[in-house]
Amino acid sequence: MGHAGMAATVIRYLRSVGEPTTTGPVEALPRPQLRAVGDDERAPLDAGEFRRVLGNFATGVTVVTAPASEGEPGPAGFACQSFSSLSLDPPLVSFMVARTSTTWPRIARAGVFCVNVLGADQGPLCRGFAVSGADKFAGVEYDAAPVSGSPRLAGVPAWVDCTIQAVHTGGDHLIVVGRVDALGTSTADDDGPLLFHRGKFGTLAT
Repeated sequence: MGHAGMAATVIRYLRSVGEPTTTGPVEALPRPQLRAVGDDERAPLDAGEFRRVLGNFATGVTVVTAPASEGEPGPAGFACQSFSSLSLDPPLVSFMVARTSTTWPRIARAGVFCVNVLGADQGPLCRGFAVSGADKFAGVEYDAAPVSGSPRLAGVPAWVDCTIQAVHTGGDHLIVVGRVDALGTSTADDDGPLLFHRGKFGTLAT
């Protein structure tokens, strides 16, 4: 059942039960008690095993880009698997980036970014943006995203133009939340998305 069907079912249910019988204010549930996990509470877990098991979760692949800030030689960008839609109202997306990333400070200074969703034939493009210290935009065709001016890579199936809304810490990564200012899809032939699974690129079987 799609989102529209689920919404219609909920509406029918609410109509069937009629108006609520309570007339007083509705009290909010108590907030959960949150605290940091202490070093002595962490279960012994091998990093390699963590990667192996989580690698069974297939993800899409994106390139997150940002325009050059004053004094920088060119735009910034990096390959990112940990992209996700977050909220419909307001429209928000998120991605995760390692705290050791040398590209993230440049994106943070720009305050904006564009998420380029890669297609099935764009594995080489992804590899180029996964290399540290190289000129990642050498030979790469792009234009400016309409609001942020971030590089919008040629031939991507979809792009999402954003302003940084918030940044949260998450262990050895940062969780970046972006407010969506513009977005769109390509009119080119769609061969499906580029996928990453068990350390390798793949595509959808048709």
